[in-house]
Amino acid sequence: MRLTFLALALLAAPVGAQEHKPFQPAKADEKKARAAIVIADYRFDDLLWENDRIAHRIYGRALEKAEPPSSSGIDAWGKRVRWPFMDRQLRTGDQHADHGEGIDFYNVGTGRGTGGLGIWYDNKLWTSRNYVRPRILQSGPDVADFIVDYEPWPVDTLRTVRETRRFTLPAGTNFTRMTSTIASSSDAEMIVGIGISKRPINGNKLGEVRKDAAAARLSWWGPVDGEKGRMAAAVIVDPAAFAGFAEDTDNYLILLRVRPGQPFVYYSGAAWDRGSDFAGQGDWNSYVDAQRPDFRP
Repeated sequence: MRLTFLALALLAAPVGAQEHKPFQPAKADEKKARAAIVIADYRFDDLLWENDRIAHRIYGRALEKAEPPSSSGIDAWGKRVRWPFMDRQLRTGDQHADHGEGIDFYNVGTGRGTGGLGIWYDNKLWTSRNYVRPRILQSGPDVADFIVDYEPWPVDTLRTVRETRRFTLPAGTNFTRMTSTIASSSDAEMIVGIGISKRPINGNKLGEVRKDAAAARLSWWGPVDGEKGRMAAAVIVDPAAFAGFAEDTDNYLILLRVRPGQPFVYYSGAAWDRGSDFAGQGDWNSYVDAQRPDFRP
C-alpha cells in the first residue's frame, strides 16, 4: 500500500508533537486582571492556573507516555501582563517563545519545580506520578481554586502514601496556598520534603538559594537564561512543623513533620524578573520576607 507524503510525515512526527499556530493576543475586552484555571485537554491535560501576577502548570498522566520523563512537580511561567494568557499561548504549540505577554522557559525536568512535594526517607525523596481527578472550585475572577489527587506511591518498603491537595491562588499575590492531606498505610509521622528544582543553566549555573530556618522559608533567585531572564521561587512552611533543609540531585528541599491523614498548609511562590513586579533579587527577597501566611487548614 502506498503512503502519501502527508501520511509519512505524520508517522515520522514525534509523539506529543504540536503544530505551531499563530499567537492570538488578548482582545480589548479580555484585558482585565483576573484569576483563571484551564484544563488543557488538547495538550495531555496540562492544568493551568494563573492570576494577575504569576502563572503555573501541573501535568496530567497522559504526558507520562507522550513526553517522558514527566514529573509531578510544579511548572511556573514568566508573566508580563495582568490578564490570563497561558491557554492562548499553549494552544500555539510555541509556548517557549516570548509573544509579548509571557513565556514558558522554567524547566521542571525530573524535579519538584516550584513547590512540588515528596516523602523524605533514607536521604531520598519519594514522589508521586502526575495528578488525577481535578475538581475546579472557582476559576476567577478573584481566585483560582481547585483540588487534585495523586494516586498511591511507595516510600521504599516502609509505607504506601497517597495525596489530595488543594491549590488556592487569589488575585494580587505570587503565592499559591497549598492544603495537602497525605494518607498512609502506616500511622507513623512522616517527613515531607517540598522542593525547588535546581535547574542548572549551561550545565552548572544554579542560581542563589536563601534558607531562613527561623521563619521556615526557602527561596531561590535563578540564574540568567540568556535573553529570557531569570525565574525566582520560594516555599514557606509552618515553623511549628519545620524539620530542616536538605538537597538531592534535582532539588533544594525544605522539610516538615506531618501526621498521616491530617491536612497541612504551605505556600509556594514564583516570579519572573522580566515581569512587572520584581526587577532584582532584593525585591524578591523582601517580598518573601513580608509574607504573613495563615497555616490553619
